[in-house]
This record gives sequence, structure tokens and C-alpha cells, in this order.
Amino acid sequence: MPYIPHTEDDQQQMLKAIGVDSIEALFDEIPAALRCDGFSNIPAALTEMQVSRLMNERAAQDQAGLSFLGAGAYEHHIPAAVWEITTRGEFYSAYTPYQAEASQGTLQVIYEYQTMISSLLGLDVSNASLYDGATALAEAVLMAVRANRRSRSRRILMPRAVHPYYRDVVHAITHTQGIHLTEVPFDPATGRTELTALEAIEDDDFAALVIPQPNFFGVLEDADGLTDWARKRDILVIGAVNPTAMALLKPPGEWGAEGGHIACGEGQPLGVPLSSGGPYFGFLACQQALVRQMPGRIAGRTLDLEGKQGFTLTLQAREQHIRRSKATSNICTNQGLMVTAATIYMSLLGPTGLTNVASQCHGNLRRLLDRLEGAAGIAPAFRGLPFHEAVLKLDRPVSEVLAELDAQGIVAGVGLGEWYPELDRCLLVCTTETKTDDDLARFADALGAAVKGGH
Repeated sequence: MPYIPHTEDDQQQMLKAIGVDSIEALFDEIPAALRCDGFSNIPAALTEMQVSRLMNERAAQDQAGLSFLGAGAYEHHIPAAVWEITTRGEFYSAYTPYQAEASQGTLQVIYEYQTMISSLLGLDVSNASLYDGATALAEAVLMAVRANRRSRSRRILMPRAVHPYYRDVVHAITHTQGIHLTEVPFDPATGRTELTALEAIEDDDFAALVIPQPNFFGVLEDADGLTDWARKRDILVIGAVNPTAMALLKPPGEWGAEGGHIACGEGQPLGVPLSSGGPYFGFLACQQALVRQMPGRIAGRTLDLEGKQGFTLTLQAREQHIRRSKATSNICTNQGLMVTAATIYMSLLGPTGLTNVASQCHGNLRRLLDRLEGAAGIAPAFRGLPFHEAVLKLDRPVSEVLAELDAQGIVAGVGLGEWYPELDRCLLVCTTETKTDDDLARFADALGAAVKGGH
């Protein structure tokens, strides 16, 4: 988008109009100790040609290696049409659809997105998206505490097998509101949250149980058993799920005898590229009975007085409409552009396409593990069933292996020692539908050689 800065004359005219001598005078209330004297690392102004050359040089440094990274950042194939449509001006510059008569296209996109997410998760209603997966889980926790009238506690059962970043974000957002996260250990043999881990708290009062599916280690949890356990004790169930996996696995709305209450997660796998850490978007859905506690906005379909189909915001208990202390959320940013991409992505693939993607992701992981079977110094850390991520136990420090493979243009995965000291020599690897047999063979050979070479 073209941008032309104000000239010196423009600036002087504006300053004169508001009665100020200089731009610096606009900030005179800022203490001198907090002011910056200059930006030493910012170069002098460049011409358009020089800027273009500089940016091309910088872009050339961004080399895409063979990636087996996962842990919440997933490399999926995105059909070219997704972002060709998403970046059209009608979508790219659209803002909050407060005026329905001027925002029918945006509202319909949100409505279609909500319908698809609700169907994918097996629940009744979805909102229009949230900031990201971690804050979506925090919102789900806050929602559960408000909604569970049978619980007097403000305590949440949070498995250690939930993504560490998610647990940190939930704690940061909820602990000042008197909400306590009770850690639930994972089984060191299976890598999943076993019902036996909950026996010690059998008689305690909790508002909700978080069930990751699959969990941070890529292992599939016993979602049915955990859900039934929680429901028998009037504990709400929050599913923190991978949307790609939901195309293949039982969705949260169908867990156990009565289903989970709330589902949330990160929508990045649905058509959002890996782009220096963002932007992402969070999804959130729930059973109809809890809809009044859902943060954010919901678009609905209706008929006007002439019987014509129309779309409007039907529920938007947001912070800018009511007193902050009464709001359901103060952080429920709607990621409209990412939602548009996800809606187009899901529309193009359809249910069959999404299922095929999930199947290929899982199949590639099985083929990778088969290639690594029997490799010296490499073994699966858990025997639990995986989806498209797995933890490998190495006989060499993970940092050394990662560095060695990085030099070969391979992003090997994520070391777990930072968050799980007992898994210090463990590597989390991920496969998606983008990996070929040659990719798997190259990675398996390079990993085997790196581990063996360290002895």
C-alpha cells in the first residue's frame, strides 16, 4: 500500500493549527529520563532503489530449511487460492463489522467460519475467533469458572502435558483473578494423562479439567475416560485441540457419554503460513448452554423485512460495550484476516480434504518412526499413541544434535529440557503432509549420523 509521509510544510501547518511550536512539545509530559536521545541502529534515509536492494538482500538470507518443527507451529500446504482471495482489498482492509448494512461480506465470512469450526469440534456454537491459541485457553478457563455454578472453587486441573507456553499464558492472565491451576502429571511411560493421576484429588472441588488432544508430546489422550471422570464430579471439560487432528479424531463435543463443554486451540494449521511467529488466531466453541459466557462476538444469519437473507452480530458481550468489570473478556481480539484465510482453506479442502491431510500427517510420522527403529542412540520416549508429533530420546545432548542438523539445512525439532528437566535429552519432532519419502529418509539418516557421531 503506497505511503507518502508529511512534508515539513505539512507538519508546520498542523503544528500552527493546534498552537504548538514543535513536535517535541507534544510530548513534554514525558520525563526526560524516559526519553531516547536517538536511534543509533537505524541507518540514514535511503532511496527507493536502495531500499529495494536492501530488502532483497535480507530476503535472500531467509533460507527455508527442511523443517520437522512442531510444538504449535505447523508447516502445512496452503493452496495458492487461499491468500490470493484473502488479500483482496475487500478482505484485507476490512475492520470490525459494527455496521451490518455496510459489512455483509465480512459478517458472512465470520458466519461461515463459525459454522465450520462448530462442525469440526462437534459443538453447538463458535465465536468469531480470538487472539491466539494460548489466550483462547485462558479465555476458556475464565469462561469455565464463570459458568460452573456447582463449583465453589476457582481451581482448574491443568495437565503438564499441555503446551508449556499455553500454561504460562493461562497463569499470567488468570492468577491475578484468584484462579489456581492445579498441575496434573503425565505418565512417564505413556506420555499421557492417566486417570490414576487424578485419584489423589478425587474428593476435591474443581471448576474445570483441561484435556489436550493430542497433547504437547503428540500423544493422544484418553479423552473419553477423562471426560466421563470430570462430568461425574460436575467438573467442566475444556478440550485444547489441534484442528487438523479433529478431522480424523473424535471431536470434543462427542467425548465420553455427554461430550466436552468447551473446546479451544490454535487455528494456524488452517491456512495460516509460518511467518516469523505470527500472526495466529485462536478458536473457541462451546455447548449452547454456555453461550452467554462466551467472550468475543458471534455473527448470525437472519431475514430482513423483505425476506432477504442477511447477517449481523447477534452476541457481542465485549469490553467496549459494557463496564470493564462486567465484561466477559478484556483481551478477546478478533483475528479477522486469519479467520478469512481459514474459512477459505476449509472451504477449498472440505471434510474429505481435511481428513486426507490429517491422515497423511499421521502416516508420515509412522513412516519416520519406522525408519528410526533400531537406530543407535535413538528411541521413542513414550509408548502412547501419537498423531503427527513424537518425542525421541537421544544418547547425545539435544542442543548439539540441533546445531549439527541446522548446519545441514534441517530444522530437527524442539528440545524439551527447558520445560521438562526429566526429558533433557528428548527431542520433539513433527511431520505434516508436506514431507516426502525423500525428506523422511534425509532426516532419519542425518539424525542417526548426528547421534552416532557424538559417541
